[in-house]
Amino acid sequence: MRKLTYFVACSIDGFIGDPDGDASSMYAFLDEEFIGYLTSTYPETIATPGRVQMGIEDAENLHFDTVIQGRGSYQVGLDAGLTSPYAHLRELVASRTLGASPDPNVEVIDGDLVARVRELKAEDGKLGIWLCGGSRIAGELLDEIDELVIKTYPQVYGSGMPMFGGTGFSVSDFALESVRAFSNGVLVRVYARKR
Repeated sequence: MRKLTYFVACSIDGFIGDPDGDASSMYAFLDEEFIGYLTSTYPETIATPGRVQMGIEDAENLHFDTVIQGRGSYQVGLDAGLTSPYAHLRELVASRTLGASPDPNVEVIDGDLVARVRELKAEDGKLGIWLCGGSRIAGELLDEIDELVIKTYPQVYGSGMPMFGGTGFSVSDFALESVRAFSNGVLVRVYARKR
């Protein structure tokens, strides 16, 4: 069975963006050391135009062959004229408002998201599924998430978009597998779900 990994950036206090979902303040920490880590360890998480700009457009996908994102995350690409921001992956967008897909590489999920994710997880394949965001779909898929890769940036937001939105109170246990600290203050923590 393939695993679903929530690979996400957040502030120290657990927000993935400001109240409107903007996380651009975190871009300040994309220095040479951290970008080197991302491009060598998680190259598939770099959007296709960034891969071209960095000269890694042919980099092998190491962890994921599929990406799922919410309408808000996908809209960032649409606003920049990108209908397939991760063309090197199979792309799915969870949205009840987008309508028809604007790109043949993008599948719009407008129905039962949990059921569709379970179908994806049951497929054969050695690579996993990347949950890119956002908050609401992470909350909806919490029970399906097998792994967390949390890039924590040294900022406190105070309020904003939480990592898991709309879940109410419930406890889900994960085991820490690794921590990587960078000189710019960023931490990357990897957790596996305790089943």
